[in-house]
Amino acid sequence: MTESGQLWEGTGWEALGPRAGRRRLPVWDCTAGLVAGEHSALLVDAGSSLGEGARLRAEARLLLAPLGGDRDVTHLALTHPHFDHVFGAASFPGAEVFGAVGVETVFAHERAELAADGVRYGLDPREATDAAGALSAPDHLVSGEWTLDLGGVRVLLANVGPGHTAHDLVVLVPGEREVVFCGDLVEESGEPQAGPDAVPAQWPAALDRLLELGGEDALYVPGHGAVVDAAFVRAQRDELAARFGVS
Repeated sequence: MTESGQLWEGTGWEALGPRAGRRRLPVWDCTAGLVAGEHSALLVDAGSSLGEGARLRAEARLLLAPLGGDRDVTHLALTHPHFDHVFGAASFPGAEVFGAVGVETVFAHERAELAADGVRYGLDPREATDAAGALSAPDHLVSGEWTLDLGGVRVLLANVGPGHTAHDLVVLVPGEREVVFCGDLVEESGEPQAGPDAVPAQWPAALDRLLELGGEDALYVPGHGAVVDAAFVRAQRDELAARFGVS
């Protein structure tokens, strides 16, 4: 396996360890993560449009090329059903897609709302319509925890919500410092957003579960913004509890 930094150096991706990196995408500063195993690769979130998803796939293939073979993204984890995290999903044909239980219902019955939300935030209307229309139910729905063996690294997918939405999935990558892809349960570049699909009363408890899984020394990767530590997550948890009047 290429050493940490070498795999990601000069690519626009931030190294989080020898097997994990992330990209801060333009416009909405949304995180996409990549975990490279010996025989498989997991992408965390798919970008805000089919075009952005295609670009992520192309970048991932370039990143994986030094590891040998004609490597591609084999697994895709969607942290929650918001347009800026899922609209690129159809750009990964053949990848096994994972989401929290309930995401399939959103994709089946709330495509118009997702597209409208994208347009409201500045996404081109045609791109929003095309991406929403291409959404399909994940191949695997996670209700508790699910372990993926990517070859040399076993990644944990955990349904820790509800919180930011009713369907929040996080991804934990083992290493010298564990890496936790938090989705929008944690945000660094702005105040956490609580839209109509949020479950505020349970959001602090979701962060308690996140911290229990990740521990004190992990790198926590927000859905938007810079990588943070456990102290930041704990402080944001307390701010959300005060904001929503829960313990």
